[in-house]
Amino acid sequence: MSKTAIVVLSEPKAGSDEALGRVFNALAAAYDFKTAGEDVQIQFQGAGTRWPEELQKEDHPGHKLYQAVEDKIAGISCGCADVFGADASGLDLITDNQVPGTTGLPSLVKLQKDGYNILTF
Repeated sequence: MSKTAIVVLSEPKAGSDEALGRVFNALAAAYDFKTAGEDVQIQFQGAGTRWPEELQKEDHPGHKLYQAVEDKIAGISCGCADVFGADASGLDLITDNQVPGTTGLPSLVKLQKDGYNILTF
C-alpha cells in the first residue's frame, strides 16, 4: 500500500480559476487514493490554510468533494494559519516542525521518514 500526503498551498483569495483548480485537483487526488484504499492525508499550508473555511460553505463548488475526503484531512499548519490569518475551521493544528519565530509548521521530513510520497498543489 502506498502512502501519500497531499499539501495544499494555493491561495483562495486569488479568486482565480487556477487557485480553484489546484484545490479541486488536490481533493480529487485524495478522493482517488481514498477510494482505492490507499493511505492518504491532506494538509493545508501557507495561504492554503484559508481553504477549509471556504470549502465548508455549502454553496462552494468544491464543498461536496471536500466532504467526501474530510476524514483524510490531517490538519492545517499552525504557524501558517497565524501568518495568513486563517481560521482553523475545526481542524487540527499541525506543529511538528518548530520553525523559529512560529507556532510550528508541518514537517515534510517527518512525512518522508514515515514513508509518504508528497504531492503539492
